[in-house]
Amino acid sequence: MKLLRTLIISVLWLLVSLSTAGILGVVGAALYFAPGLPDVRQLQGFELQTPLRIFTRDGKLIGEFGEERRTPVEYHEIPEELIGALLAAEDATFFDHRGVDPKGLARAATELVASGGDIQSGGSTITMQVARNYLLTLDQTFTRKIREILLALQMEQILSKEEILELYVNKIYLGNRAYGIAAAAEVYYDRPLAELTLAEKAMIAGLPKAPSAFNPLANAERALIRRNWILFRMRKLEMIDQVAYDAAVQAPVTARRHLARLEVEADYVSEMARQFAVERYSDRAYTGGYRIHTTLDSELQPLAGQALAGGLIEYDTRHGWRGPEQTDIPRSLVEAQERTDREGLEEELAESPEIMQTARRAAERSQTEVEGIEGDVSNWLQVLERTPAYGPLQSAIVVESEGREMQVLAPGGELHTLDWAGLEWARAYRSAQSRGAAPGAANEIASRGDLVRILQRENGSWRLSQRPDAEGSLVAMDPDTGAILALQGGFDFDASKFNRATQARRQSGSIFKPFIYLAALNSGEMNPASVVNDAPVVIQDGSNELWRPVNSSGDFLGPIRLRDALARSRNLVTIRVLQSLGLERTIDFLQGFGFASDQLPRGLSLALGSASLTPLEMTNAYAVLANGGFKVSPWFIDRVTRVDDTTVVDEATPRVACRECPTDQETVELDGETYEIAPRVADPAAVYILRDMLRDVVERGTARKALELNRGDIVGKTGTTNDQRDAWFAGFNSDLVSTAWVGKDDNTPTAEYGAQAALPIWMDFMGQALEGQPERWPERPEGVVTERVDPDTGRLLSAGQGGGIEELFMANHLPDVQPRRVEREVERQSGSQGTGAYEAIF
Repeated sequence: MKLLRTLIISVLWLLVSLSTAGILGVVGAALYFAPGLPDVRQLQGFELQTPLRIFTRDGKLIGEFGEERRTPVEYHEIPEELIGALLAAEDATFFDHRGVDPKGLARAATELVASGGDIQSGGSTITMQVARNYLLTLDQTFTRKIREILLALQMEQILSKEEILELYVNKIYLGNRAYGIAAAAEVYYDRPLAELTLAEKAMIAGLPKAPSAFNPLANAERALIRRNWILFRMRKLEMIDQVAYDAAVQAPVTARRHLARLEVEADYVSEMARQFAVERYSDRAYTGGYRIHTTLDSELQPLAGQALAGGLIEYDTRHGWRGPEQTDIPRSLVEAQERTDREGLEEELAESPEIMQTARRAAERSQTEVEGIEGDVSNWLQVLERTPAYGPLQSAIVVESEGREMQVLAPGGELHTLDWAGLEWARAYRSAQSRGAAPGAANEIASRGDLVRILQRENGSWRLSQRPDAEGSLVAMDPDTGAILALQGGFDFDASKFNRATQARRQSGSIFKPFIYLAALNSGEMNPASVVNDAPVVIQDGSNELWRPVNSSGDFLGPIRLRDALARSRNLVTIRVLQSLGLERTIDFLQGFGFASDQLPRGLSLALGSASLTPLEMTNAYAVLANGGFKVSPWFIDRVTRVDDTTVVDEATPRVACRECPTDQETVELDGETYEIAPRVADPAAVYILRDMLRDVVERGTARKALELNRGDIVGKTGTTNDQRDAWFAGFNSDLVSTAWVGKDDNTPTAEYGAQAALPIWMDFMGQALEGQPERWPERPEGVVTERVDPDTGRLLSAGQGGGIEELFMANHLPDVQPRRVEREVERQSGSQGTGAYEAIF
């Protein structure tokens, strides 16, 4: 008996000790963490701020970031059924506890021990989630959980349950850029909260746990299971009756994507502006109501996107069919649900077998038929709904593929028939250089249930297509100011957010050559008639290997004038020009065009464009050529405002070109604004002569295709790098400069030259951008003269010598006069007044 009493007393003391230790632990944690906790009172009257908005220069919306797609609601506006659904899913005892749920914390503690220190699910109440979402970071650590608990306890003392729930429903992220329940109702159902059905409310309530995994657009079959588990919980908690439950769990999936349409598609520039805002204003950028006005032209930007997308699709079509994006897609939602991965749904499925049963019945009730297709195609339509369009390419699922026709199902339930003219191009892709045999029938290309891409032709019919294997960029600038007027950093931003216009450093190839030639002209040591030998070059490159550069054609033309060498893009001539000028001297000159010295290789390969540069950098350099030699810099943020544009926060102050201004003038007024004049970095006479030489590239050189634009004021240069890895074209007139680049992200060959892959894109854009504008060639600067030269020697012909060709020169840097090689009397008697050479006489 005494032993029993002693045992009981010992157990009681142990329990008291443990309880005391627990209480002391809580008190100790509170004392330790309390000084560093945020002030909960800041949540009283908390206002959700306006998101960051990005605009073109004429006020067209191109992007929104931050707390976007948010429509704040007050507690009394939240439907009772939605409150019930959220509580059933997240915190059934919300209105009973004091901020924490002991059972949930016990579960979290068990996970903490099992995981070795990481919180997995967390056991968080809604109050704790509000504390985390508004006042803490999202890292899953033990110390954050303690702070979360302490803040939740404080919040329950200061805020009412209704205020806490209101904060919760307005802050939670629910996928597809929707923040808060009202925004989710708009995004998924395009209706206000009050008009949602019980099933739709339960679907939204299922999203906070995993906005991606349980998203009805991304994974309808998983979302159905989650939704019906919530409905099961609501019935179990007596929030709804059996009748409402039976109707809701059988309701089909009705969610569709309803995203706000931007006025101009310019995602790459929009992201550039977002990064600028975050760097400048930190996290306030997303909530402070900032409005960024860019320099983008709302008419030119769509042209850039269309030209690049069209050119990449044409390139891809030339190189073959790589097959469907997905194969053997289940037709019905029932079949898809049977195949679905159930990992992550263990909690829901363990509740009751009824969850899976009702989810299946809901899937059966989701069946959808499309006229012209036999049977239920509900899953096909769901797959198409969640598969994004890339550029002009729509997703489609093959319905029938027989003979020389293919019938496909497009988003919205539309049926299209692809004729053989839209299919016959699909020879199997082998490599960039080769394709397989031509297909003989449609079923050799794709089969029933395959996901493919289709493209609408100009006549309204459709053809088979695919997301291009190559990528590209197109940049357009105002040459006088450096303002970026259009920028497309890839085929489609949703497909790849890597901005190739600003981030892709690629070898520039022959579009770099004009700057080597300009350095020679500007020095006065060479001119367009200077003769350089197009012959083999062997150079010791500093290693054990000898560098033996060649021309792309593999031949040698011997002595050739600079004008002809540039038009024909002769590699060996350009190397000899750089060799003659000197490497360091040339690099010093090139820095005036925005090229960073540390980005330029210290070797003669620089002449061939071995420097890795971005398309934006190349466009800016060509802008200096287009404006007559003024060092402008690229910029795209015009001004930043707040409070409905009434408060200017930041404003651009670029330096601009002024071709007519005296050399001592420092500022100029443009459109009512005063700007500093950019410094000259090249003699305007040398720049003018180079521009005239670049016209020869169009008229008789590698860019002859550009003559189809029927404009006499455009000039430019093609470029192709080693093994045809990069294809370029950069060109301009006096009003607009642009650069097109095509290549592969993995730097494998494109198997095409700049004139094949990049020039058509540039022409498509510039042809439309300059349509209706008069031709404009700059006035000839003082100091530029026209003289006759011997085409073989490049030397001047004197007044008494006939024949020869006309050439432009800087007046203070004329070539030597061609010496007479026969007596004047012999010329007179022979009747030949040519160059004075014997060949002219005999």
